[in-house]
Order: sequence, then structure tokens, then C-alpha cells
Amino acid sequence: SFPPKHKAREHPFVVSDKEMAAAPQVTIETTIGPFTVELYYKQAPKTCKNFLELARKGYYNDVVFHRIIKDFMIQGGDPTGTGRGGESIYGRKFEDEITRELKHTGAGILSMANSGPNTNGSQFFISLAPTPWLDGKHTIFGRVYDGMANIKRLGAVQTDKMDKPLHEVKILRAFMKSEGPEPLK
Repeated sequence: SFPPKHKAREHPFVVSDKEMAAAPQVTIETTIGPFTVELYYKQAPKTCKNFLELARKGYYNDVVFHRIIKDFMIQGGDPTGTGRGGESIYGRKFEDEITRELKHTGAGILSMANSGPNTNGSQFFISLAPTPWLDGKHTIFGRVYDGMANIKRLGAVQTDKMDKPLHEVKILRAFMKSEGPEPLK
């Protein structure tokens, strides 16, 4: 159902509706180990498209997890590493895709980080526990499909008073699972 990796794409960074229909998966290789997320295209198509296209472009490659709060969440996706940067494929920010059927019910929920309503960019977080107070405030667009042990390891790294890891942990590369990774540079 997905185009083979060697087949030329009309536009290499455009995700088709057909590709999205099959609950696409993105593998994220980190300095701690890999994990794979499954995306909820039906509930959050614009957010999923943003995440997939950024991953395809290599936008998340070599980006640190800049904020980790034990038993709460790990946050990344900001190429500046400050928590204040990052852009979407749509320009600076885009609107929320909040749905009542998706909730922050436990560890492994993939959501957009934001600074208020309709301020989504490239930053995302993965929950480490139930976080019901975030329901209705952050777009949920997927879940950890495989590699939860590595998420737990990421969530257990030592951090400073500002929740920044003492030792850098980062995304080495992110890619659509069906396409496989590009070689590391």
C-alpha cells in the first residue's frame, strides 16, 4: 500500500491521503534506543501530516529532548533546544485538532506541545503517566506502538531544576517506518 523506498515520489515530502489511511508509523531512533509511534490520522489529519513531513525532511534529526519530567512527560521537536523554537510545515503555528474521543489516559500518548490554544509548531511530548488535566488543551495525534521500555528510560534520565537533561539525549533520526531510514551522515 505504501510506495517502495526506491520509487520516485511526485514530491518527496508530501504525504498522500492514501498513505495516511493505514495508521502510519514513525520510528524515532534516539541516543537511548528506538521507539515507534502510530499516528491517529482520522482524528488529527493536519497534525499527523505536519509530524510526518517534518520527520521525512529530517527536521527532527539531531534534535534534543529539551524537557523531561519524571512520571509526567518527555518533550522534544525544537531544533533550537530551548523549548521556544520550531516551526510547522504550515508556517509558524497551526490550529488544534482536539477531539473528545482521545484522552491522556496513560503512558505513551503522543501530543503536540503548545503555548496556548492554536499554537502548534514542531514540538511534541509523550506522556509517562495519565495526564487528564491536559485533555482538551493539547492535540493528541498518536501513541507509542513499540519501544515503550526506551520511553521509560528517557523518562528516567537525570535533569536539572529546569527539567533539562543533565546529559544530552536526542533524536538521531526519525522516519516513516514503511520507507525505512536514510543512512546516517
